[in-house]
Amino acid sequence: MAIFAEKGTAGAEAEAGLSIIASGMEVVGDVMAEGILKIEGTVRGNLRVGRQVLVAKGGLVEGDIHTREAIIGGEVRGSIVATERVEIQPRSVVHGDITTPNLLVQEGGEVNGVLRMGAAVTDAAAVQVA
Repeated sequence: MAIFAEKGTAGAEAEAGLSIIASGMEVVGDVMAEGILKIEGTVRGNLRVGRQVLVAKGGLVEGDIHTREAIIGGEVRGSIVATERVEIQPRSVVHGDITTPNLLVQEGGEVNGVLRMGAAVTDAAAVQVA
């Protein structure tokens, strides 16, 4: 994606870019984004992200996550609702419920909550994210 692209030349996927909450940064309040949100710092609030939430190693979210795809490498203290998939990486932890059709928990990843999966759950999740 070019930084100085002319209007109308990039597709909708390209326009929904990457937002980063860097290490050492703390955001207090709800966050909404269309593209990808990478969290290396701390967010104390709910996230509603159109494409993907990536909580990096050392990142912390204290709130609920609503997205299409969530990749957790840090810590989440809240529920996750993802319409496509959730990935819990090694040495990461989720303290909350997960609702998604596809779940991958890598060895060493930790989930402390209720898992909800299946077609009916996926339909309900899509309504919540929209």
